[in-house]
Amino acid sequence: MTDPIPDDDLARVLTVAHVDGATMRHVAIAGDIYTILVSGADTAGRYCLIDMHVPAGGGPPPHRHDFEEMFTLLEGELAFTFRGETTTVHAGSTVNIPANAPHSFKNLGTSDARMLCLATPAGLDAFFLEVGDIVESRTSSVPKLTPEAVAARQTKVGSLLGKYRTEMVTG
Repeated sequence: MTDPIPDDDLARVLTVAHVDGATMRHVAIAGDIYTILVSGADTAGRYCLIDMHVPAGGGPPPHRHDFEEMFTLLEGELAFTFRGETTTVHAGSTVNIPANAPHSFKNLGTSDARMLCLATPAGLDAFFLEVGDIVESRTSSVPKLTPEAVAARQTKVGSLLGKYRTEMVTG
């Protein structure tokens, strides 16, 4: 016999997010703008949903983490590198990245790309908010950092990777 479904948690509420809504938090990181649509706080830590605006040349360096990520490309195309192999992904495609697998993505084109990223469990949203720069909208310009600010940001990111179960992958 299976366990019964738990009672409805009345402390949890309906979440409705609009990417350009006044309450959205837009974060510049890795040359991109990420909008936190549904945070871990909204889902009791089960997952987060992030709208990613990736301009030409944008994308994070190779990394891995112990949580699942799924990307659905809404506009444009991106080069996803997974365990050292690169695949070009076009709008309408969904990419699933298993936990612990090294990966990255890069916009090699001349047009912006846009995708949704679902991470489970949540935490990626909090990482972005802790290390990125809050900007006005998902299409804002990415702030230009001085060399000193870039070095400070890299130090900050490095100090937080363990907290967010992430590591950078080299070579």
